[in-house]
Amino acid sequence: MEALLKKELATDTLRSFGTSGGGCISSGQGYLTDSGKVFVKVNEGKQAGVMFDGELASLEAIQKTNAVRVPKPLKVFGIPDDGAVMVMEYLEMKNLSHYTARLGEQIANLHLHNEKIKNQFEASASSVHCDPTLEYVDRFGFHTTTCCGFIPQDTSWNTDWVSFFTRQKLQLQIDLIERDYHDQEVRHLWSRLERKIPQFFKDISIIPSLVHGDLWHGNVAELEDGPVIFDPASFYGHSEFELAIANICGGFGKTFFDTYHNIIPKAPGFSTRLDLYKLFIYLNHWNHFGSVRRPPAVDIMRSLVQD
Repeated sequence: MEALLKKELATDTLRSFGTSGGGCISSGQGYLTDSGKVFVKVNEGKQAGVMFDGELASLEAIQKTNAVRVPKPLKVFGIPDDGAVMVMEYLEMKNLSHYTARLGEQIANLHLHNEKIKNQFEASASSVHCDPTLEYVDRFGFHTTTCCGFIPQDTSWNTDWVSFFTRQKLQLQIDLIERDYHDQEVRHLWSRLERKIPQFFKDISIIPSLVHGDLWHGNVAELEDGPVIFDPASFYGHSEFELAIANICGGFGKTFFDTYHNIIPKAPGFSTRLDLYKLFIYLNHWNHFGSVRRPPAVDIMRSLVQD
């Protein structure tokens, strides 16, 4: 691995420092190179290249908004046999504590970025003074596959959010559970819930928002001058989707949510849709960690079909 890293990073110096990092999916390590410090993530799974390509594209998309800090992605390359490596800027991170409110503000600004571009285009429709670097995205999805955990997501473009979320997010998870567990109750509940989902979106308008896609407390931190987010699985979706895993996993606190909703107020039906978005998280956890994660998924499905 050392020889491969030196070749790909074009460096004679390669010295590890600090403790190894990463999460439950990939391992990570800081290295000192001829060009300075970098952070290197390694995953030996067959889907590693897809996962890291999606993460790199997600970081680039978020970075382009200038709404919230992310580590600058540098490159992705394969390793012999199976697996891949991702290299990014090294940042001195510590646990989020002082910048919770600012993170709420910045995530809201991230979610509003695409809408602001839309408004600028509409305002300048009769003008030649339109910023050519801005691009409004009018569909839901992403230009490349991203992975939530190790599961590749269907990010193919769709003009309808309800269809995108139902078929490309929830159905994908349900299909994996059917394949691995043959759960009759889930099959029955899903047949009822699937028909109800459009009701949860009546009378609201959804403009595609760039979301981080996996915003739990393990994927946020702070630097000396502000918050930073990392390990994204981005796509253009409904901004409310982002808040589901933040609610489930904790670590953000009331200040984060209050600041966020001061900028993006809760729309009618928010609480029910939040439960629907939590269902995706619980199903995804079930598919990653086994049937110990079944109860919260089934509980939410039961509740939603009764509402």
